[in-house]
Amino acid sequence: MPFIPHSETDIREMLASIGAANIDALFDEIPPALRSGKLTQVPAGMNEMQVTRLMGERAAQDAPLLNFIGAGAYEHHIPSAVWQIVTRGEFYTAYTPYQAEASQGTLQVLYEYQTMMASLTGMDVSNASLYDGASGLAEAILMAVRAHKTSRKVLLPATVSPIYRSVAHSIVRMQDIELIDIPFDAASGTIDMKALQQHAGSDIAALVIPQPNFFGALEDVDALTDWAHANNALAIALVNPLTLALLKAPGNWGSLPHPNPLPGGEGANAALRAQSPSGADIAVGDGQPLGSPLSSGGPYFGFMCCKQALVRQMPGRIIGRTVDLEGKPGFTLTLQAREQHIRRAKATSNICSNQGLMVTAATVHMALLGRDGLRRVAAASHANTAQLSVQAAGVHGVKRLFNSPHFHEVVLHLPKPSAEVLAKMQEQGVLGGFDLQPHYPQLGNAILVCATETKTSDDIEKYVAALRHALN
Repeated sequence: MPFIPHSETDIREMLASIGAANIDALFDEIPPALRSGKLTQVPAGMNEMQVTRLMGERAAQDAPLLNFIGAGAYEHHIPSAVWQIVTRGEFYTAYTPYQAEASQGTLQVLYEYQTMMASLTGMDVSNASLYDGASGLAEAILMAVRAHKTSRKVLLPATVSPIYRSVAHSIVRMQDIELIDIPFDAASGTIDMKALQQHAGSDIAALVIPQPNFFGALEDVDALTDWAHANNALAIALVNPLTLALLKAPGNWGSLPHPNPLPGGEGANAALRAQSPSGADIAVGDGQPLGSPLSSGGPYFGFMCCKQALVRQMPGRIIGRTVDLEGKPGFTLTLQAREQHIRRAKATSNICSNQGLMVTAATVHMALLGRDGLRRVAAASHANTAQLSVQAAGVHGVKRLFNSPHFHEVVLHLPKPSAEVLAKMQEQGVLGGFDLQPHYPQLGNAILVCATETKTSDDIEKYVAALRHALN
């Protein structure tokens, strides 16, 4: 529908019809102190030609840089077919599929996505996405507290992304939930098991287990999952979905059966222990590595999977497959009471955004790459980071900080201020990494570097040359 502004005559007639003297009279209930006044910083309007030129100039400012930053947003190759398919009108403009009979295509895509994610994570159930990985972690914490029934304390390791931890605190802190920090071991960059053991026997609802963690290090997920279950806590896996092409799926974490039901005995808690002798209970993360470009910060999407016994605590929508009276397959929303819209404080979630377009891209991306393709991408990313780590550590004064196994990120310690070094590298056209100093000052001049399958040996050599030049 074209936008047709009202004429002055239209406005006068409408105001006369409702008995208002002018448009400002429609807002007279707003106190003057709250009114912004004139928007003096908004520039004058431009015509189409001027806007096109302005945006072209701004686009030119985004000079191509060789990117070695990860920290939760990763530069992976996306086959061109992914967004050729996703931007078709059937997907690009599809809205929430409340009316199943008119949304079978959208529902089927979401069902296929759920099937893929449940398979990738080794879990029983997947929802049809959340807003992003950070809010997904917060939702998992809320979910664990509801399921646990007696405790409102969750152990949140310092090896979880500081951005994720900040978002989780913002969302849950007003709900009387305590997030307890667990420090990391200075040698390995993984969760300090001695510090964790101090909470043994406490009334804890859940332990968050990142894999890989924010430093790129691989946690001992089996021992951590066993610890959580031995202490009657849920295990929340926070994972990069791409790594699951090579690493053990969260549904298979742990080596010991659950010894006892959670506090509360009956219901979902007892059923959880009976149905899942091992494995994480909830798996969450950001789906950005699966077909979403960096795009100056998003949009991305959050995924969430869980064991069958917790399905009714899961926020968001779940798509189910059924048959109609004629035996034909069909898809519909399942366990969707629209509670986030009408139950307010009693809802499992009030975060309604599910980033369905990004989910569609992830579904197409995973279908095109397949199991072997995802493995090749993950293996190449790991190999490139290993090469980068070795060559960068050959620069005088640079050393790898942690000795634990890693995936496609490592922490490097620099002999000069990290912010200055990164700025000088950027002047040479290289984004040298993520500065850890503001978030982990105890590490000193440390940076987090990442190399995915998009990097070549020449790229890594350029990185090392730019690092050496910046330090000298």
